[in-house]
Amino acid sequence: MSASKPALPSAVPLRTGWRGRVATLRDENAGSSRIVSGSLIMLVGSSVVSAVNFGYNVAVARLLGPADFGHTSALVTLLMLASAITLSFQLVCAKFVARNETLPGKAAVYRTLRRRAWMVGVALGTALVVCREPLTAYLRLPSSGLVVLLGMGIAFYVPLGVKRGGLQGMCNFAQLSANFILEVAVKFLGALLLVEAGFGVTGAVAAIAASVVIAYFVPPRDQLLRLEPGGGIPASFREGMQAIVFFVGQVLINNVDILLVKHFFQPEQAGLYAAVALVGRVVYFASWSVVSAMFPISAGQKPKEQNISVLVVPLLFVLVIAVAFMLVLQLVPGMVVRVVFGAGFNQGAPLLSLYAAATGAYALSVVLIAFEMSRKLANTGWLQLIFSGLVVAGISLFHSTLRQVILVQLALMVALLIAVTLPFFRKQTVASLEEAV
Repeated sequence: MSASKPALPSAVPLRTGWRGRVATLRDENAGSSRIVSGSLIMLVGSSVVSAVNFGYNVAVARLLGPADFGHTSALVTLLMLASAITLSFQLVCAKFVARNETLPGKAAVYRTLRRRAWMVGVALGTALVVCREPLTAYLRLPSSGLVVLLGMGIAFYVPLGVKRGGLQGMCNFAQLSANFILEVAVKFLGALLLVEAGFGVTGAVAAIAASVVIAYFVPPRDQLLRLEPGGGIPASFREGMQAIVFFVGQVLINNVDILLVKHFFQPEQAGLYAAVALVGRVVYFASWSVVSAMFPISAGQKPKEQNISVLVVPLLFVLVIAVAFMLVLQLVPGMVVRVVFGAGFNQGAPLLSLYAAATGAYALSVVLIAFEMSRKLANTGWLQLIFSGLVVAGISLFHSTLRQVILVQLALMVALLIAVTLPFFRKQTVASLEEAV
């Protein structure tokens, strides 16, 4: 034992001279490289997911028409609202799996969160079934049985978040992307078969529920379940609540407009708006893949290892994605609508770039919020939640046209970006001055 101790002091000077600077630079480059490679994997995966998801929505829109497509979109939006809980479990799982340095510690966190997720998922699905009648009336749905189908899927949807969080925390981005692709592929093929067979909206919603269940069981054996759990850093209840606050705000901002438009407008107009939102949100889904790669790498870094490139690289990725997409929708909006949805949705073409601008501003805000969450308990999640309430209030007050609904969101998303950016860069400036002193 004593023979190994002299080796420790001799290793320290190697980090202080030029060799130390080279090693530090190599570590920083490795972190940036992992973000770039992880972002590219997730970006490719999310592109496939977006394309297949588009296939699902385009098929449903063309086969059912604007009114029934509006019904399907409203139910998908309910699933997205439930994803606040799913994504909270995923984020907390990814964060603490990444933080635990030992495999038994990672396994302990995973098993604990998986058990809790099943309890929450079953409770949430049951609540949806119990409240099916008032939900059916508010959303003007043709049958309460659609809500029951969705409730069955949601029971599996919450624990699916833990499964994905485990893959994300282990930086297994390839398998994580494959799981997302499997879900949308089952949803797309199932919808084609069931809608063509004459089941209509019911078939489209049944395909959604089936896709969640199948995604939960693939891969059939989780790596973290094969390990013996023990020790490590347990998942923090406080950070779990922070994640819930973050994702409640996120899913409200991303989805509540669909439900409000469904309530305030006629079914045909609501279906038209759902198509516009579907195209505009491609920006957000592509951006979220970059955030998914950044988060576990940033959370896993120790304070002395932190460098600003972990934030700069994702911000640049998201900015390029948002600007490129807005330019395409500004230059050829009519062609996009005709190719994707058909001539019946032409009235939505002028709204595409406007909606994409609002989504792009929000995507940049999410990068900053997620970065702060990966490092500490940030207050920006609460700020986002406040803005989600303002979105609800704004659309409830101003909804004379679909364009007005989007303008309300654009103004609020730009304000959110400013509100998140200013305090963040003020902190960075203060930190730089302290280092200089």
